[in-house]
Amino acid sequence: MVKRSAAMLVYRFDHDGDLEVLIAHMGGPLWARKEEHAWSIPKGLFEPGEDALAAALREFREEMGSPAPEGPYLELGDTKQSSGKVITTFAVHGEHDVSTFSSNLFEMEWPRGSGKMQWFPEMDRAAWFDLPTAATKLVKGQLPILDALSAAVRRPLELDL
Repeated sequence: MVKRSAAMLVYRFDHDGDLEVLIAHMGGPLWARKEEHAWSIPKGLFEPGEDALAAALREFREEMGSPAPEGPYLELGDTKQSSGKVITTFAVHGEHDVSTFSSNLFEMEWPRGSGKMQWFPEMDRAAWFDLPTAATKLVKGQLPILDALSAAVRRPLELDL
């Protein structure tokens, strides 16, 4: 059975009208010293019987520490990862104060093979980035989501005639 995750990508436009996205750096010792392709859109696995939007909203709250902005929510479609997992992504226009960031925790054996279990934040920080910068930060399997967002929110040219 294919693993399915749901994601919520918050976006805004800066004062020049450029698109920015809110993403988070993955926590834990495996990602601690990595910056490029070590960030993710807040996402997680569906719970049994849960629909994709509910899962995306729940995961955003768990990973970011507060709710996503209220909709309307754009469905950006499914993105298949190299692992075979499929991510259904939603996007919402709005603001999110990164100073309120607080992620849920996960437990893992660390150091590996030590038998010692430790708790780490799932995400250790969040930030707003323009699309070119976000493309250097996001894990590679999520890059098509930036293209889908860009196409979905592309503003028509405003011409002064």
